[in-house]
Amino acid sequence: MLKKTIAIGLSSGLEARPVAMLVQIASQFDSQIYVENNNARVNAKSIMGMMTLGMGAGEEITVSADGDDENEALDNIEKYLKGEK
Repeated sequence: MLKKTIAIGLSSGLEARPVAMLVQIASQFDSQIYVENNNARVNAKSIMGMMTLGMGAGEEITVSADGDDENEALDNIEKYLKGEK
């Protein structure tokens, strides 16, 4: 299992459209992926769960991945959250 703290670099934060994109990215991987913010932990592949977090630009979240493709999953999610993808 890998864990990484990532600052959200998307100017709009994680509103509906960016959350949907994050869920699509996470869903491409077989690993179990979770996002933690303010003592809440949700499945990154669940759009409803992700919407409950309400994360703004500059906020730090912890993303964890566990599975065969965990490295690739974390790298892709980090690039997206930092606005590089």
